[in-house]
Amino acid sequence: MNKPQIISDKNKRSLKIKSLIQKKIIQNKVKRSNIIIVIGGDGFMLQTLKRNKKSKKFFYGINSGNYGFLMNKFSSKNIISNLNKARMIVISPLEMSVKNNKNQIKKHIAINEVSILRQSRQAASLSIYYGSKQVIKKLVSDGILVSTPAGSTAYNLSVHGPILSLNSKKLSIAPISPFRPRRWKGKIVSDKSKIIIKNLNPKKRPISSVADNIEVRNAKNIIVKTNQKIKFNLLYDRNRSLQKKIKIEQLRKETY
Repeated sequence: MNKPQIISDKNKRSLKIKSLIQKKIIQNKVKRSNIIIVIGGDGFMLQTLKRNKKSKKFFYGINSGNYGFLMNKFSSKNIISNLNKARMIVISPLEMSVKNNKNQIKKHIAINEVSILRQSRQAASLSIYYGSKQVIKKLVSDGILVSTPAGSTAYNLSVHGPILSLNSKKLSIAPISPFRPRRWKGKIVSDKSKIIIKNLNPKKRPISSVADNIEVRNAKNIIVKTNQKIKFNLLYDRNRSLQKKIKIEQLRKETY
């Protein structure tokens, strides 16, 4: 039987955890052989998932950073038991398609969110559609953020977007520092929706479009949709599931 693959960032704690797990795996049997154990923080996990977007393997994250919302807590004593009993959730990423000012098309995936940000001192001027319906004719703001349920407790939460349940089949559209209209709080839409964001004044008010941490500058039009063809199989400890983490955050805020 093939052994699980273990990858880590270059943090000293990550490398120490990796060494401990390698010894445990040699001494004990892991039921699932098609696991990639990812040791690091959320950013490293996102990078790993994107590098392996065509993989059918299971991903088990272990936090060696600070917050680690997408990760599991490391337990030297219970690591083999946790791996064997871990429960799977399946998530699909967003796909961002950006047309820039040279009419070039750039495509990237985002597991947490796609953020559209002003690129200069001038506020962005945007119109937003989902499907054929207009969400807002003109939004003057620092930008807009489209978030998945998995990413709704990250950047989305910091801009006062709603926390979405993992099985809600929804996406959040949240404004970033809206100036006009001031009281627009955003919108929750179906994850089957195609969201279209247009820059109303690209010459005077340039914007960039960012898929998690990959930026495309001088964006004119952005299309955001869920890519259902890509499936990430994430494993979580029974008592620390991603669903449970999201519910805990929901208790601190209004539930949707």
